[in-house]
Amino acid sequence: MTGTTPPTKASTEILAGISTFLAASYIIVVNPSILSQTGMPFSAVLTATVLVSCFSSLMMGLYARNPILVAPGMGLNAFFTFSAVIGMKVPWPVALGAVFWSGIIFLLLSVFNIRTYIVRAIPRPLRYAIAAGIGLFITLIGLVNAHFIVANPATIVGIGRLTPALLTFLAGLLITAGLLLKKVKGGLLLGILITTFLAWPLGRWWGTETLVNGQGVVAAPDFSLLFRLDLVHSLKWSVAPVIFAFVFTDMFDSLSTFVGLAEAADLLDDNGEPRHIQRSLITDAVATTLAGLVGSSPGTAYIESAVGIESGGRRGLTAVTAGLLFLPFLFLAPLLSAVPAIATAPALVLVGVFMIRPVIKIHWLQLEEAIPAFLAMVLIPFTYSITQGITWGFLSWTVMQVLAGKGRTISPALWTIDLFAIAALILA
Repeated sequence: MTGTTPPTKASTEILAGISTFLAASYIIVVNPSILSQTGMPFSAVLTATVLVSCFSSLMMGLYARNPILVAPGMGLNAFFTFSAVIGMKVPWPVALGAVFWSGIIFLLLSVFNIRTYIVRAIPRPLRYAIAAGIGLFITLIGLVNAHFIVANPATIVGIGRLTPALLTFLAGLLITAGLLLKKVKGGLLLGILITTFLAWPLGRWWGTETLVNGQGVVAAPDFSLLFRLDLVHSLKWSVAPVIFAFVFTDMFDSLSTFVGLAEAADLLDDNGEPRHIQRSLITDAVATTLAGLVGSSPGTAYIESAVGIESGGRRGLTAVTAGLLFLPFLFLAPLLSAVPAIATAPALVLVGVFMIRPVIKIHWLQLEEAIPAFLAMVLIPFTYSITQGITWGFLSWTVMQVLAGKGRTISPALWTIDLFAIAALILA
């Protein structure tokens, strides 16, 4: 019944939490592998990833009382690394400061419920297209990391040579896809581990580069990124587009996750809204603020929480269990740092499969909707910039609506967002 949650056994909630953890645990390896490309130490990012995942999930369970795991988000970590730091040349301490301030803004928007007004201003087709575009971007990153896609002066991009490393990636991709197809719990993480095992002989049995370089198993947590954020320079006007992109992406990623999970599991209040939505959004905002302080890209609610919900999780104990399971990995940085890029690449490619699903909700026969959505979706991977896709998606939406005689449907909030988008283009 809407507004009430049937009682569940503690054992059911704990098992659901384990299932959720296994479904999302790939982030322990994937997030450091992406963020370390900015120059941040792998072991320190791993520590930050675990801290954000653990404490944010505990808050979701104890404060918001929802069975939803919170961890550094895919897409947000790609934007941090490839758009902000590498693309816009923002130093990573400044980018961490941008994460912190975006969390503060998100927190204020959630506390004062301003988020509802902003959310209504953003056309749903653009939300779907941006999610899909980020999925394509993450897939492209995976294919590039595996050297499946390489630069080609004649055709811009091309297919890499079938080296032992590339064959190992393809084997890992097929194995991981098979695990997901068979609905194996923790399939993505298991796929990463299997691909790492397959990559171990490279450089040892064949005359190729050694990809798996173990440096031990256990070590003390690396807290070197703690409070390394630059709060002053991150407030410069030139960094404003980065903060805006973090706020926008995190807000709609979390909202769509909360709404989707609530509808699927009937986690609704008496008004038919997602249960404890304001507390959940506050938790999400705190996760992002915490991420900036400890050294990670923003935290967000994970759609993989659906695995635990399908296993019977309905209360906060599910999130608490999943969060606590991250803690042991604080001490396994040396072991996990041995995971090569070709082992995490299959997970990145397949995450794109999940994120592109919303495109079926776009009305492709209505061109005033389809053209802006298409531009937002394809410009994210083609420009290697999430910001560019979002910016041109907003601007083209406004132009197309005006040309279609629907200018009156554009809200003042969307016009304001357009002004920020134009300012971002001028300052870029």
